[in-house]
Amino acid sequence: MYIVNDFLSTSPFDLYELSLFHLVVKHHSFTKAAQAAGLTQSAITRQIQGMEKSLGIDLLERTTRSVHLTKAGEFLFQNSVKLLGDVDQSLRRLKEDFTNARKEVRIGVSRSIGLAHMPGFFHANLRQVSNVSYQVSYQPSAEILSALELNDLDLGVLCPPPRLPKTLCATHHFTDAFTLVASTELASQFAALPKTKIARNTWLGRQPWLMIDQKTNTGKQLQKWMSRSGLKIEPTMQLDSFDLIITLVSLGMGIGFVPIRALALYGRKKSLARLQLPERFERELVVVMRRHRKQPQHLAEFVKNILF
Repeated sequence: MYIVNDFLSTSPFDLYELSLFHLVVKHHSFTKAAQAAGLTQSAITRQIQGMEKSLGIDLLERTTRSVHLTKAGEFLFQNSVKLLGDVDQSLRRLKEDFTNARKEVRIGVSRSIGLAHMPGFFHANLRQVSNVSYQVSYQPSAEILSALELNDLDLGVLCPPPRLPKTLCATHHFTDAFTLVASTELASQFAALPKTKIARNTWLGRQPWLMIDQKTNTGKQLQKWMSRSGLKIEPTMQLDSFDLIITLVSLGMGIGFVPIRALALYGRKKSLARLQLPERFERELVVVMRRHRKQPQHLAEFVKNILF
């Protein structure tokens, strides 16, 4: 007969040790994981070594600079993400539903999302929902997806990769249209060009380009679209914020594609102009969350009130 207590007494690790293992994987460092856990480096090292000894398997490869997963470690990490996330979610629900603790929504917003998008996420909720606080972080999309899987975030707002992890789902989809912006001086030069694709693309190819980081999902999609449109350029500067690109363009430092909505914050900038092209680039933005059997009421209300 299977006895639960026998299993627990002989199991190679417990939830606490598994959580420490996830911290090391998350930070790629024993030192940083120890700081996050409030332990010494030697203490967390002993915990992980104890797991490995009990399992008879190496979970991590250690170098002088970083820590990487072995194939066995990758298997354990991927198969325990949902477990730890469910435990954490249950404890948060227990605290929020059965005590007077203030409810919280943890949101990760991609750094490629302009600040002008933010009111659509929060405006209705701030007006209609009380006793809820919001923890907002500005992160790369890949980090947001990882944080969602680890249950470090409740929601993510980002330009999605071709495929989302199976543990996540998109609740909202929004088409975000782009425009090309330049200083008014450069815009005047562009307007005086012959109305031919060759003339315009030649002129555009000579300009200094300020581009969103080409490693991001948006950057990859924009690069492919520009290539199809005959715009083969090398960026002068790559940045992780469209708001910063808009500011630098208005200072005459170059030209760049930015979301049209992002320009709402810069309506009075007389030094900024839009260049009209025959086609425009569009990306998809989504709100992503973990797949739950039942969402907490305050989180369900927040999702319901999002307005793109």
